[in-house]
Amino acid sequence: MAGRGQARTNGTAASNKICQFKLVLVGEAGVGKSSLVHRFVKGQFRESHVSTIGAVFLTQTVCLDDTTVKFEIWDTAGQEQYHSLAPMFYRGAQAAIVVYDITNTDTFTHRKDSCAKKWVKELRQAIPNIFIALAGNKADLANKRDVDFQEAQSYADDNSLLFMETSAKTAMNVNEIFMAIAKKLPKNEPQGGGSSAGGRARGGVDLQDTAPQGGGGSKCCGGGN
Repeated sequence: MAGRGQARTNGTAASNKICQFKLVLVGEAGVGKSSLVHRFVKGQFRESHVSTIGAVFLTQTVCLDDTTVKFEIWDTAGQEQYHSLAPMFYRGAQAAIVVYDITNTDTFTHRKDSCAKKWVKELRQAIPNIFIALAGNKADLANKRDVDFQEAQSYADDNSLLFMETSAKTAMNVNEIFMAIAKKLPKNEPQGGGSSAGGRARGGVDLQDTAPQGGGGSKCCGGGN
């Protein structure tokens, strides 16, 4: 992706077009959704964290050649008791990252309502034009792999999904998946306001970043506000 995006530390150029998109992360509990977001926004990995309740709201911007993309990110809880709340958080989203754990096939398929395949189906039914990326997280644990890469790639191809395996721990493909989404989203259509769609999550935390993302080839603009 060299040459396609730029990291900026002093805000965005006045001549750049600014687009705002609501992006939601969904998936089974424990697959690493919060760790992915924290790595993207803060450039850090936390060995342990408190389970998300409801959803957490964060923002981050990335800079393309002539466009600044602001992501309003909703990191949703994966526990099944919160599944009924999910439409409140993904309503009005232009993009979603469906996350599964490559070491646990139940998070990819076969599990009730929280497996990746069920999330893809639910999102497509609720928001037909939503752009969906599929993230096979915990790629640093490939020696414990339970979901074959080619199986996931074939599923993604059959369902027109962007697919990458990621690791929040090592930062593998974390910047890249968000950057790829930013490039794919239409820049000429009216953008919906992410934070106004559904309101702020009860129990949500606004962790707006004000520094460029660290960790391996950051493409984030300065200022997440």
